[in-house]
Amino acid sequence: MEKITFTDPDTQEETEFFCLEQTQINNQNYILVTEEEDGDSEAYILRETSFGQGETVYEMVDEDAELEAIGKVFAELMEDVDLEY
Repeated sequence: MEKITFTDPDTQEETEFFCLEQTQINNQNYILVTEEEDGDSEAYILRETSFGQGETVYEMVDEDAELEAIGKVFAELMEDVDLEY
């Protein structure tokens, strides 16, 4: 499983996530990440907001309607994982 390091632009604090799945909907890229490689863990859906100069910027999806819609897509892509959103 691919490990991705994210850096908070305000604090420069780094956080590592494991990328479980990725998808593109209406030309918008999304990734599903988790804090732990195995077992139960919090998962987050991130939306790509920009790409350039060698780095990609993601933001957490927090709008309920978008979160539910994208969550359903990831649930279908990952049949063996129980997602609650």
